[in-house]
Amino acid sequence: MSEHFAYPVGLRLSGRRVVVLGAGQVAQRRLPALIAAGADILLISPSATASVEAMAEAGEVRWERRRYREGDFEGAWYVLITTDDPEANATASAEAEARRIWCVRSDDAEAASAWTPATGRSEGVTVAVLTGQDPRRSAAVRDAVVEGLRDGTLAAPRHRSRGPRVALVGGGPGDPDLITVRGRRLLAEADVVVADRLGPRDLLDELPPHVEVIDAAKIPYGRFMAQEAINNALIEHAKAGKSVVRLKGGDPFVFGRGMEEAEALAEAGIPCTVVPGISSSISVPGAAGIPVTHRGVAHEFTVVSGHVAPDDPSSLVDWAALARLRGTLVLLMAVEKIGAIAATLVAHGRAADTPVAVVQEGTTPAQRRVDATLATVGEKVAAEGVRPPAVVVIGDVVALLPRDHR
Repeated sequence: MSEHFAYPVGLRLSGRRVVVLGAGQVAQRRLPALIAAGADILLISPSATASVEAMAEAGEVRWERRRYREGDFEGAWYVLITTDDPEANATASAEAEARRIWCVRSDDAEAASAWTPATGRSEGVTVAVLTGQDPRRSAAVRDAVVEGLRDGTLAAPRHRSRGPRVALVGGGPGDPDLITVRGRRLLAEADVVVADRLGPRDLLDELPPHVEVIDAAKIPYGRFMAQEAINNALIEHAKAGKSVVRLKGGDPFVFGRGMEEAEALAEAGIPCTVVPGISSSISVPGAAGIPVTHRGVAHEFTVVSGHVAPDDPSSLVDWAALARLRGTLVLLMAVEKIGAIAATLVAHGRAADTPVAVVQEGTTPAQRRVDATLATVGEKVAAEGVRPPAVVVIGDVVALLPRDHR
């Protein structure tokens, strides 16, 4: 067999009987893919790893706690032999050969009639790699191809039209490496990208020349409100048959008006995919060395928009209730109102010496951190010239790291 290439083929095993001998580490790795394929799996082994036993308890496989017996492959379409008993493996392999059942052996690939490729999946594409007797190379090639498909560095355009479609993609806090794999792939497939100024701008430079990039801040609004004009732009480009990505900073549904856009698209009959992003409310403090929770210090954290002053009649925030909480308070869009917010929290009972950190342009090369207290943060922000975007963290977690680590 080694003189010829293996013939690659995809087995459709849904509802078809597959017999697996052995329930050790090899079976543990192979069973999930067989389960995902919908195979009717009979597992034969006197014992099993804890993970394999859990699969049996969940009803994903039928497990007979015994050794292999002649005739076990009756009615099987595919056999996987993974035991550490060479004699039993050889006998079982001979039965599979006699019954003309494709058989994989983990102990002796040359004696098997089939080989298991290194496989990976990305958005409906299954990548399977065979390199003969070099499984590490197979895995390396598999990983490279799958990663390329996921992050868009390996171009694989779709040639079947999927109709109008928009993806609301959370770009994360600013560092282009912190966008999700799915978000990056959708960007690579886009015809039109409508981008926020707070999105990861560096990703736009990676887009092919044919991609139209629209700065949401510069869409001509005319008689429309800003958000309405953005909604219309998404709808118009999608109806023109374009693949549209709305690239937003952070997460689309965390102070990002993502739901307003999703509702407008739904009313226009345009399918919408929401791709969550890493919210700056957690990632920016983390990048600055601040955990929003910590054992024995903070058991909760609250995220609040600070774009409306506490005394503004349109404010929906119960600042008095927030002042009574003992955990961490994370404020987004609060640079301009931080003095008033801090004074309100103190007035409602939060200690004036509560530590505060203001992290500007978190996760980017321009990141900087300014430390203060509730009593001093307003003056400190003004004196240091802190500008948006910035995340404000209030609570004892701010003081956990030594100053020379800040």
